[in-house]
Amino acid sequence: MIHIYDRKGLLELLVLDADTFADADLSHAALIEANLVEMNLRAADLSHAELRHADLRLADLSQADLSHADLSHADLRGANLSGADLSAATLAGALMTGAILTGARLPPGGSTPARTKRTE
Repeated sequence: MIHIYDRKGLLELLVLDADTFADADLSHAALIEANLVEMNLRAADLSHAELRHADLRLADLSQADLSHADLSHADLRGANLSGADLSAATLAGALMTGAILTGARLPPGGSTPARTKRTE
């Protein structure tokens, strides 16, 4: 059983009856301000998820489906997004310095937030 709390650790946002979030179906999940630091979300389905202001520092999001996810103002510094699908994702204000974007499918135009450093 895995519990996800907000950044302050006060509000429980989600409970998943599993041992890992890898390959988990979290599509359409409301994870606003979620604390997901160093979380293994490899190949997870986070399509259409609400991840505004979420803390995803150093998270493994490789091969994850983040299409249409709202990642505005999320902290993705140092996250592994290699091979992730970010098509149609909202990245306004997201912090992505040091994020690994190798093979990631980015929103149309290939634009990433100004505070992004592409690490290949």
